[in-house]
Amino acid sequence: MEIDKRVVEAVSFLDLRLPEKPEIAIVLGSGLAPLADRSERLFSLEYWQIPHFPKSTVPGHPGHLIVARIGETPVLFLQGRVHYYEGIPLAEATLPLRVVRRLGVRFLILTNASGGINPAFEPGEIVAVRDHINLMGTNPLIGYVPSSGEPRFVDLSEAYSKRLRAIAREEAEGMGRVLKEGIYAAVSGPSYETPAEIRFLGEAGADLIGMSTVPDVIVARQVGFEILVLSCVSNRAAGTTDAPLTHQEVIETAARVAEPFSTLIARIARRIAAEPA
Repeated sequence: MEIDKRVVEAVSFLDLRLPEKPEIAIVLGSGLAPLADRSERLFSLEYWQIPHFPKSTVPGHPGHLIVARIGETPVLFLQGRVHYYEGIPLAEATLPLRVVRRLGVRFLILTNASGGINPAFEPGEIVAVRDHINLMGTNPLIGYVPSSGEPRFVDLSEAYSKRLRAIAREEAEGMGRVLKEGIYAAVSGPSYETPAEIRFLGEAGADLIGMSTVPDVIVARQVGFEILVLSCVSNRAAGTTDAPLTHQEVIETAARVAEPFSTLIARIARRIAAEPA
């Protein structure tokens, strides 16, 4: 079945059930799913209950669509994402973003856990992504022919909204924190990178490394979202430390920063709702 037909069926299913239609969606990456539990939940479905939604197989990605309130601001959480390395084509893995955009969501906050290449980024630090390098070897738009007026050739010259990054920076300052910015390199995974690869990426200008987010950004730009990406530096990248890399470390670091990360996202969501233009 064509992607657009799957999107229409999922939208029709959710349109009858959602208690509110938020304008802000937040995708929660590895180990960050508990952020949704800090909000007033109004509605929840597991991904498998929604037509054509892919199901995650990775710890830290429970796979729930949640409508909640942050203060007075309604938001839609995608609690967990599906990755290319799980064997799911990117066109299917990114389908939920097409669905929530057609439900009327305008603003997208993507979160992820990343390895720190830049030595200035400490584990546990939150970084705003300002650009990316796609080294996944594929693109979620390959083979997709838009049928609803979307561009086939998507401009990524400003994929990461300067306006939303400024809001995030100001809200972090209001918490007494400095929000740094960096460039995120995406690889397919699931193996971690070698020290040689990390040295290469550092020289190429990458500050962060991960196995997600970039396909989301590409599709989100095609469908017209304004995008903010916040990355939790979960560990130092291979070769920058003698410690072995584990997914458990990713989960533990994300849990450690859950409170300030939740507070920052809540403040950003309220600002976006107050200043939607």
